[in-house]
Amino acid sequence: MKAFETYEPGHIAAEDQTETVSVCITAYNIESYIRKGIESVLAQTYKNLEIIIVDDGSTDSSSVIIDEYAAEDDRIKAIHKENGGIFTARNACLDAVTGSYICWLDGDDSMDPEMIESMLAALKSTGSDMCVCRYRQVFADHVKDASTDSAYVYEGRQLLEQFLKEDERFLIQNAVWNKLYKAELSDGLRFPAMWYEDMVYTFYLLDRSKKSVYLDRAYYDYICDRASSQTNAGINPHTYTDLIPNLFDRSEYLESIGRHDLALISDYLLYKRLLIYYTKVSRSDDPDKQEHLRILDEHIRGGEDRFEEIFTCPIANPNEYRKMKIYLRSPAGYLRTMQINDRFIVPLKVKMAASLKCK
Repeated sequence: MKAFETYEPGHIAAEDQTETVSVCITAYNIESYIRKGIESVLAQTYKNLEIIIVDDGSTDSSSVIIDEYAAEDDRIKAIHKENGGIFTARNACLDAVTGSYICWLDGDDSMDPEMIESMLAALKSTGSDMCVCRYRQVFADHVKDASTDSAYVYEGRQLLEQFLKEDERFLIQNAVWNKLYKAELSDGLRFPAMWYEDMVYTFYLLDRSKKSVYLDRAYYDYICDRASSQTNAGINPHTYTDLIPNLFDRSEYLESIGRHDLALISDYLLYKRLLIYYTKVSRSDDPDKQEHLRILDEHIRGGEDRFEEIFTCPIANPNEYRKMKIYLRSPAGYLRTMQINDRFIVPLKVKMAASLKCK
């Protein structure tokens, strides 16, 4: 990895904007948001765009709005289909792509005017096949944005490794919408028929990238407060049928390509997540609580013979292994320990950190 403390992506002159970028947008019942999203794409400083908008059977006025914009700008391809779920809408976008590069916009979000030009310029200047950028987290009453002027160039699977570590300093994420990449990277790659479809697609997309650049500057506004968003659904039945099995599949794939080191990182964060889920479900009013706790317990205990290696991988926190050992002895004891931790220890740490910050 090569790091740049300050990095300016540069510009692409109008006469040099010869390659088409396909902007893929999916929409379903987002009439209150879709205009802002489309207009943010039309305002891009990079003009050679193919804008593909797939309406996944909206029952509100989203489809009418999309057709209005398509009638005004011949760069827009409006596709209307029966509702089939977001993975079908995303795949319909991919099927319509003819550009050399692909980027995404969720129809309820928006992008800065210079997003595509800056990301493509960075991709080209570094000889990369993918560019990833930071994004703003937009809430009803505030915006979170930790942007800097830094950039990082990754070779081979270094970006995939950074992604797997879930380091909050780098907002790589499972999402497709903060990435611009060569269309050839997605040849034969489709979104699976499941919830969390983007985490599968993105994982394999990152795996295919031979060189990539990460811009630690936010060009994308991600709306966090929309209650109907799949991302904001929290723990739900699909967590057990789609999310957790996919995370296990991810580790198996990493082992199959000879990256045991990355598989350990993936497994560490997986089992850490399972313990968090167990705590949350035990405290919830989930009507199927006992069944879901049983499933989580089964997954957790299934990896017990490998925990010593998993919980001593390079990114592991020793405290997580201690939690796991308590759980294996007694799930009830683990829950009591977490209750004490959350009620007394965590507030104390927060108070101490605040007092140190004031000095």
